[in-house]
Amino acid sequence: MIQEKKSKKGAAAGLILAAVLLILVVVLENLSALLGNAVPSFLLPTSQLFVVLKKGAVYSLVAVSMNLLNGFTGLFSLGQAGFMLLGAYTYAILTVPMSAKETVYYLYGGSAVPFSLPDLFGGADTPSGLILGVALAILLGGCVAALFAFLIGLPVLRLKSDYLAIATLGFAEIIRAVFQWQPLGPITNGANMITQIPTFNNFNITDANGTVILRLSTFFPFLVAILCIAIIVMLINSSYGRAFKAIREDEIAAEAMGINLAKHKMLSFCISSFFAGVGGALFAMFVNNAQAKVYTSTMTYEILLIVVIGGIGSISGSCIATFLYVACSEWWLRFLDNTMQFSSPSAPERTTFIVVFAVVVVLAAALLIWRERRGRGVFWKQALVALLAVALLAWITWFALSGQTKVPLLRTGFRMVVFSVIIMIVVLFFRRGMLGDKELTDILFSRRKAVGKEAAQ
Repeated sequence: MIQEKKSKKGAAAGLILAAVLLILVVVLENLSALLGNAVPSFLLPTSQLFVVLKKGAVYSLVAVSMNLLNGFTGLFSLGQAGFMLLGAYTYAILTVPMSAKETVYYLYGGSAVPFSLPDLFGGADTPSGLILGVALAILLGGCVAALFAFLIGLPVLRLKSDYLAIATLGFAEIIRAVFQWQPLGPITNGANMITQIPTFNNFNITDANGTVILRLSTFFPFLVAILCIAIIVMLINSSYGRAFKAIREDEIAAEAMGINLAKHKMLSFCISSFFAGVGGALFAMFVNNAQAKVYTSTMTYEILLIVVIGGIGSISGSCIATFLYVACSEWWLRFLDNTMQFSSPSAPERTTFIVVFAVVVVLAAALLIWRERRGRGVFWKQALVALLAVALLAWITWFALSGQTKVPLLRTGFRMVVFSVIIMIVVLFFRRGMLGDKELTDILFSRRKAVGKEAAQ
């Protein structure tokens, strides 16, 4: 009874949060376009923010789909990039306008697919053609990925642990090579990208003159991602989800309780692949093309890293970690790839940089050391953080006293070095991820309950 009340509270909180997010992204995007240059740029969201939001929405769906398989069912799969590729190509092949097929498939004299889904419903320029055609293509992208997952799962799901991971990773590499095979060029366009497909920008509402009156390019990926994640959450809270968790905890005990292992493993694998395929279709819309060489094992490792950072078995953890990961890699740390030169040793900007850098280092080190104040074998972690903080403070002190105006080390590629160090620190100090196997609503409600008890006492 208590668990049922908790799930209802969590569902209500999730619906409210989803509605607020959808309204917020619409307001932010339209406000940024409406005000334009009327106010200072630092008061408005930058274009990079919307890139992060769109990519974060796509990656969050793929991360949650991977968490369903790896975190809730206990199956270690590394084939997510392959299923994303299937969804992306299915979407792109089915949505290239008939008028553009000759141009896109110019090396093969046109496409072997004699139709376009948006054109069947009136064209991508009409609301019905755009909405119905794109929605159907996205769903078919997920279905194709699920079909391949079923065929691959028949032999592969008999494997366990690392062997399953290697097999699914091999599938992803094979499917990427097959889609670049020249004889399939009339369908997949070979090693060339498929372009001129409907993107998120097509969902902006325009007037008769083509002027945008309502921007929904960020709203659309958020809407699709939220709907798909909501379905996954309902699945996890159903009897099938409880069966998945039982398989994760102990397969022998789950089978003794009457759970069909083969059926539920296949179901989890296919559902996870379906939503990965939907995520692949959204990613094709995000980058405005479909090209096989993009969907490498590196993409799978990125998704796996997001799942680990957020917490294996936590849906909200995966979503939060996705936006933090994308924001760091695509936006916040971009300045590390560019040289920074101040006008003079006494420039206010240089002083501000030194002070902010020192404060951030001290606060971050203090928080990490405070977090590891309990338990056995944590002294080496505290010593490592203290040593790193002292080294950084020594460097910024030397920079302040030397009178240099050019910040050293900042150059192309340094961003990834810093990003890797940050990830290593997160993995060391957050072994179970940011939220572990808990949801954000569970943590908030438990703290609220604890505060209420303290107040009553």
